[in-house]
Parts: sequence; C-alpha cells; structure tokens
Amino acid sequence: MDVELKADIVIIGGSTGGCAAALAAARSGAKVIMTEETKWIGGQLTSQAVPPDEHRWIESFGCTRSYRHFRNRLRSYYQDHFPLTSKAREQAQFNPGNAIVSRIACEPRTALAVFDEMLAPFIHSGRITLLLESKVHHVETDEDDVRMVEVEHVVTKEKKQLLAPYFIDATDCGDVLPLAGAEYVTGSESQSDTGEPHALSGEADPMDMQAFTQCFGLDYVEGEDFTIEKPKDYSFWSSYQADFWPNKLLDWTAVNPVTLEANTYGFFKGEAAFPLWEYRRVIDKENFRAGFFEGDISLINWPQNDYWLGPIIDVEEEERVKHLNQAKQLSLSLLYWLQTEAPRPDGKFGYRGLRLRKDVVGTEDGMAMYPYIRESRRMKTEFTVLEQHISADVRGDLGAENFEDSVGIGSYRIDLHPSTGQRSFIDISSLPFQVPLGSLIHVRMNNLLPASKNLGVTHITNGCYRLHPVEWNIGEVSGLLAAYCIRNQTSPRQVRNTAALLQDFQQLLQAEGIELKWPTVHAV
Repeated sequence: MDVELKADIVIIGGSTGGCAAALAAARSGAKVIMTEETKWIGGQLTSQAVPPDEHRWIESFGCTRSYRHFRNRLRSYYQDHFPLTSKAREQAQFNPGNAIVSRIACEPRTALAVFDEMLAPFIHSGRITLLLESKVHHVETDEDDVRMVEVEHVVTKEKKQLLAPYFIDATDCGDVLPLAGAEYVTGSESQSDTGEPHALSGEADPMDMQAFTQCFGLDYVEGEDFTIEKPKDYSFWSSYQADFWPNKLLDWTAVNPVTLEANTYGFFKGEAAFPLWEYRRVIDKENFRAGFFEGDISLINWPQNDYWLGPIIDVEEEERVKHLNQAKQLSLSLLYWLQTEAPRPDGKFGYRGLRLRKDVVGTEDGMAMYPYIRESRRMKTEFTVLEQHISADVRGDLGAENFEDSVGIGSYRIDLHPSTGQRSFIDISSLPFQVPLGSLIHVRMNNLLPASKNLGVTHITNGCYRLHPVEWNIGEVSGLLAAYCIRNQTSPRQVRNTAALLQDFQQLLQAEGIELKWPTVHAV
C-alpha cells in the first residue's frame, strides 16, 4: 500500500538550492518534506563533487547570510576537528585545499557534514522530513496547480505520495516540470527567440545543451603504484578529438575558454602556467600536521572530462543511461591516461601514484554519485533573464539591468562549456547581476517554484546563474516565498505583481540577510 505524507512545502531534490529552500522554509515555521535521489544531500557541493565556484567579493558581500554561515561552518569543521598547522590556523580565510578556482575548496564529505548539522534541529523536531534515495515518479495536477508528487525509492521501489500547498523543484535537471506538464525550455534558443548576441543564429536547438561532467576524487602518493585496470572504452577516448578541439581530448592541450585558442596545461605546480592538480584541490596536505594526509586530494572536473557526445535530458532512458556510462568511461580513461601515458616534464610518462579515492565521493566505483549538471530544463516564467540584461559588452558602464523585483544578487562570467551540439566554449564578461522574482514565477503554474538551475534564464544566461552561491540564493528565496504565501494567504504571482506585497516580501528577504542590490563593482 502506498504511503501518503503531508506537509506545507514539498521540495523535490536535495540539491544545493533544495537544502537552502528547506532551511529557509523551516526557519519560517513551515513543515517541509525534502526528497533526494542519491544517498547524499547537497547537490553540486556533495553528490556531484564540485567545490564552490564563486566571485571575487564573496568573503565580504555578494551572497546571502545563510550561505556565508555555511561557508564559515565549512572552515570551522576543519579548524575544530583536524590537526592544522599553526600557519593554517592563523589564516582568517582558511582554504582547506588552496584551490585555484575556490576560496573555500573542501571535500564533499565535509559539505555533507555541514548540511547535516544545519538541518539536524529541524529534522529532529519533525519540521523537516528527509526522504533519501527517492526519485520523483509521478505528478498529479489540478489545472494550474500541483496537487501531489509521487516518489519511488530507488532500491525498494516503495512509493510515497506527497501532498502540500506548495512544491519546489530542486532537482538538477528540472525533473518535476515534464511530469507536471509545466511549460519549459531546453537547449539553445535562437537569436530570433531572444535577441541575444551569442544565441544561435539559425533555429533554436532544444537538444543543444552544455556538457555535463562525471567528477571523481584523487590523491597522489609519490613512489606508489595505484594504476587502475584499463577502461573498456580507453581505445576510443584515447584517440577521440572533437572538431573544435586543438588535439586529442586526453592531452595537456585544451581550448582556452575565452580566446578559443590552444591552451597548454600541466599537472603539478611548476610544470605549466596552469597546474590542473591545484584547480579543484580540496585538501592541501601542507595545511595539516606533517604526515596526517599521505597526499593532496583533488576533485577532477577538467576540460578533459567534459562530456558532450549527447544530452541526458528529454531523451529515452536507454539513451540517457548510455551517455551516463560513456561519461564514466571518459573519466576513468582520463585517470588511466594520467597514470600511464601523460607526458611528464622529466621525460617519463604517467603518474602511477594517483589513487582513486572512492571514500571521498562515497561510491563503489569512485565516480561521484551524480554527474555535474550545468544546464537544466528551464521554466517558462513571467520574466526571462537575457544576455542583454547582464552582458558587459551590451550594458557597458550602465551596469546590469536593475530589477525592481530583485530577490537576490550574484556574479560570475557567462561561462558555457562545450555543448552537445558540438559547439565550443562561450565565455564572456558579465556584470554583477540581480535575481528578478519574475524569473521564479511560472507563466501558468501557481504553486510550483524553482530552486536550482531551472529558473527563467536562457542557455546563455544560465552560464552565470548556475553557480553555487546563486543556486543557494534561488533556493532560499523559493523556500521563503512559499512560506510567506502560506502565512499571508496569497500566491507568488500576487507577491510579484502587487506593489505592497512585493515591498513587504523584499523587506523580509533583507531581514533574512539576502542582499538585493550590488555596491559599485566591476565586470567579471
């Protein structure tokens, strides 16, 4: 017999934004059910093994108060429990991995521990019910309202029917949208659709989506040999070269995302101008007591394991599984190449001391629990953020478009990885931007909100709205908005389109520590 559970707000997907939504809604007094397809909540930060991508001002401003609290707790986790060196303890902005890409690069397990700590009071009190390994299976609607979402346990196949006044889609692929019959967009719009300078010049292509990446974790122990078994598809990936790539994919030469010229990488510091090992390094052993870690730990999310041979959204299940498996084979092939064939500055080949750290990502095969998803299904919303609203080339000294219905801020370059349409990077300067409430309000559905990459953006603007602090902001606002609407017997659409309600809600957001406007800063 199916189980029926009721709450004020049901959040489908325990992503970064899903967790932020659950915390915000529970703080507001709402009763919440949150589901998660994998064994780990946290999305990008945990099950996808991607440390935070953030803007240059993140330590001072440009994110929500709760996101900054999360970051501070990440640091405290190491400071409270690990044998740091005295030098590391003296660093006010301690970075466990001293990564190039992130000021707070940490292990996925650490992010998971902090999420668990932050959610614990609400889970223990019954305010939040967490359903792990539960995937959305079916959605029932009544005209323009979601009435019930059914989830199925991925192992036991037990089904639970979840009922609530409000539902939040916090999945990384926007999985609720097609099941609910909610209008959405995928892939690349055309210039005739959006007027965006970098949109497709011809027809829109719904299947042209950014590459996804199967991330994994490694450490390195000099003098040891941890060479894995040769992957079954190694012969394919070791010879593969895309038309837009300067050399074979498994090589130190890759495309510079900005100039699109050939760019030469190296592995360790001193081997090239850009050492990939430090790119997303999450443990720098020099931060800890001598010998505590055998070697550094790095998460591998590089140009060389971006997968663009096909999308995994809105395709048949057989096709989806095929691409997921091929992406794993690419990542395993990259590891095998690094261990056995990668040219070294000393004239030798391979770094056999590289060890696949299955424990770091919590899986038996050593691959992250879920692929890193850069591009989701995107809701058709009352307002869609376009390139023209945020591009430095278009807006110039005017700054990004000012949105009267702002519910947050973010900043990142418009950073699109190669796509399944076999197009190369699009990486252009953007201006620090706002998140308009209109981009969270579906054109038709009344009680379905986004909390991940599924808000009202385009293929182009997704490139800067998809990063960790912005996803957190989106999720937090959706959680607060649903709770606000329940408390005030109104709707998200009315909040956005009624001046007094919008002002009241924005005041609530500011009281919750959500910044609505940027100070004077420059393009990134």
